[in-house]
Amino acid sequence: MKIDAKIQIEYGNSKDADISFQSLEVENKGFIKSNKEENILNYNLSAESLSTFLSTVDDLIFSEILVEKVLKSTSTPKHQ
Repeated sequence: MKIDAKIQIEYGNSKDADISFQSLEVENKGFIKSNKEENILNYNLSAESLSTFLSTVDDLIFSEILVEKVLKSTSTPKHQ
């Protein structure tokens, strides 16, 4: 069985999308085809088994959440 999926992640601006894309591209290369259009990241996944597909999606989502947390923590003004 072959499983194909497309995941799109939309950011509030192109700069944050670019930071996320560059951060994740290193890990995704060779596993997930991806591109960036303005503030939207597109991921195209393909797997031969459900377990491989779910593992890949889980890794992508976990990594994306981590990038979003870093972006949020660096954009929030710190009180002294």
